[in-house]
Amino acid sequence: MKIMILGGDGFCGWPTSLHLSANGHDILIVDNLSRRCIDIELEVESLTPIRPIGERLRAWKAVSGKEIDFVNMDLALQYSRLVSLLQEFQPDAIVHFAEQRAAPYSMRSPRAKRYTVDNNVRGTHNLLCALVDAGVDAAVVHLGTMGVYGYGWSGSAPIPEGYLAVKVPTPDGELVREILHPANPGSVYHMTKTLDQLLFAFYAKNDGARITDLHQGIVWGTQTVQTSLDDRLVNRFDYDGDYGTVLNRFLMQAAIGHPLTVHGTGGQTRAFIHIRDTVRCIEIAVNNPPAAGERVSVFNQTTEVYKVRDLAQLVSKLTGAAVVMLPNPRQEAAENDLVVRNDRFLALGLNPTTLTEGLLEEVRLIASKYPDRVDPSKIVARSVWRKGMPVSPDLQVVPLGP
Repeated sequence: MKIMILGGDGFCGWPTSLHLSANGHDILIVDNLSRRCIDIELEVESLTPIRPIGERLRAWKAVSGKEIDFVNMDLALQYSRLVSLLQEFQPDAIVHFAEQRAAPYSMRSPRAKRYTVDNNVRGTHNLLCALVDAGVDAAVVHLGTMGVYGYGWSGSAPIPEGYLAVKVPTPDGELVREILHPANPGSVYHMTKTLDQLLFAFYAKNDGARITDLHQGIVWGTQTVQTSLDDRLVNRFDYDGDYGTVLNRFLMQAAIGHPLTVHGTGGQTRAFIHIRDTVRCIEIAVNNPPAAGERVSVFNQTTEVYKVRDLAQLVSKLTGAAVVMLPNPRQEAAENDLVVRNDRFLALGLNPTTLTEGLLEEVRLIASKYPDRVDPSKIVARSVWRKGMPVSPDLQVVPLGP
C-alpha cells in the first residue's frame, strides 16, 4: 500500500512511518519540521538525541534495506503543491499527524494560540479539499484526542466511540438518533481537534471522503521495535512543561532526582496508551477504512485509565522519587471520572502494553540513559490557561542514591 504520512518526523509520526515501512508499505513522509523549530523557540531539546531527518532516513535504509521518501512541505500554507503531490504519489492511505500537538503550548501566548488554530485547522481543511480537488480516493487516518470529549462532566457513564445515542422528543413520541458526541475542549489545541471532526463529518457526507478519526489518550513510552534498531532512529522523549506528557515527565524526573510534579490535587483522570500500541492502532485503522458514503469511523485509541496522583505514586514506589503538589496551571475540574469504551481496537486484535509491563524499561533504557541532556529549568509547567493563575516555582534537584 502507498501511504503518505503527514507529520512523519514527529513523536508519533516517526515510529509509525518505520512500523508501516517495515511491514512492506511504500511510505512518503511529508513534514515541514516545525516541531524542531519549536525546540529552538522553547530552548529545550528532546531528552533523546534526535538526528536530522536525512540522517534518520539513511539510517533506516541501512538497517532495513527499505527506503522512505521525504518532502518538506507546509500543509497549511502550500495548497497547490499539496494537490500536485497527491496527484503524483497517488496514495492509497494518508495518516495525518501534521498538527501542533501540545495543549500547554497552545495556551502559552496569543501567538501560540493563533499558530495552533492556523496550522491545525487550515492544514486539515487543505488536506480534505485537496483530496477532492486532485480526485484522489485515499483513506484518511487522523490522530485526534480523547480531549474532544472533555473531562469531568460524563460521570461514570462510559464514553462511546465517537457517537452518542440521544432521545429527541417529538409529537409522536421519542426519536432515537446518533450524533457526534458533544465536544467539550479544554484548550485551544483540543478545540482544533473538535473543529477537525466537524470538517471530517462534512467531507464524508458531501464528497464521500473515507475518514477514520482516532481519539487517542496520552501517549507514553519512547521506543518501538524499529526505533530501537539503531541509535540514529531513536524516537523523541519530551520532558518540558509544554510538550512533556505527564508520565514521561514523571519518569525523567525520577531518573535525575527531581521531585515528581503533580499539579492541583492530582485527581485528573486521563486515558493512556504506549507508543508501541499507537503504531499498531494506526496500522489497524489503515487496514480497516470506512467505505465511501459511510460516516466517519471513530475509534477511542486508549488502553488504560489512571488518576495523575496514582501514576505519581506508581513511579515513586518504583524509583524512590519524592512527590510534590504544585498549583494547577490549567482551567479544569480538580477531580474527574473517566470511563472509556475501546471495544473496536480490541476486537480487531490489539494486545495492549500495560504500565506495569513498560515502566521499568522506560526508566532503565531511556530516562536514566541521558541525564546530561536535561535542563532542569524547563521541567516545571509555565504556560497558564488564564491570566492571573499561579505559576509553579522551581524545585531543587536532589540526586537519588544508588
